[in-house]
Amino acid sequence: MSGPPSPFPHLPASLAAERQGKVAVLRLKRPHKRNAFDDATILGIETFFNALPDDIGAVLLVGEGENFSAGLDLSELQELDVRQGIAHSDMYHRAFDKVQYGKAPVVAVLHGAVVGGGLELAAAAHVRVAERSAYYALPEGSRGIFVGGGGSVRLPRLIGVARMMDMMLTGRTYSAEEGQTIGISTYLVDAGKGFAKGLELANRIAANAPLTNFAVMQALPRIAEMEPAAGYAVEALMSAIAQADPQAKARLKDFLEKRAAKVMTERS
Repeated sequence: MSGPPSPFPHLPASLAAERQGKVAVLRLKRPHKRNAFDDATILGIETFFNALPDDIGAVLLVGEGENFSAGLDLSELQELDVRQGIAHSDMYHRAFDKVQYGKAPVVAVLHGAVVGGGLELAAAAHVRVAERSAYYALPEGSRGIFVGGGGSVRLPRLIGVARMMDMMLTGRTYSAEEGQTIGISTYLVDAGKGFAKGLELANRIAANAPLTNFAVMQALPRIAEMEPAAGYAVEALMSAIAQADPQAKARLKDFLEKRAAKVMTERS
């Protein structure tokens, strides 16, 4: 007897999705290729985020096997001319924009290789949990290519232009501990603990007011790029919209009447 239909149809074999309450779990499922991306995988990521049910409050992104992702499957580039190369990069941009500016915040669990396009995908997530096996590299320089999945936009905002230049020019690799220090990850956990930690965080995010999550995802990164006067104006507008939401009114009332749960501090 077959089970209920999947809420995430039409995904390639390199991806698997499931639902755990209000959290959608998306797995990179190409471990024999270190979860390297082929075109079908990138198009599948875009399809998944486009089809995300409206009641999903967060997404947990993980890699199956020993690695998160070793990046682009380089066989995909061999026959591309300049025009085709631009279109290929645009495909990555569309998919990863759906991660960063989609319907729900994304928590990425990083382990093993987080390399090239894998690091670009991780940078599009909103929260990154690294296991101590994770390592980060941008080997494009030694392979005669350049980042094409939005890394030149997102990664300098995380680690700075100079560090990214160093990684690409010299092949420098950062360990999980170094990545935590320079800002790639926001949580660092022991081996095998990443999924549990990521799911805990995703459930916490999913419990937020949807409009607040929307503001953090959609408005905050854009405000950060504005000149101050425009940023203040957009912040005030977003703040007013968020606090006027009925769910926000109910949550504030619970807090003022001491019915709300206490805020848990996070140290890891």
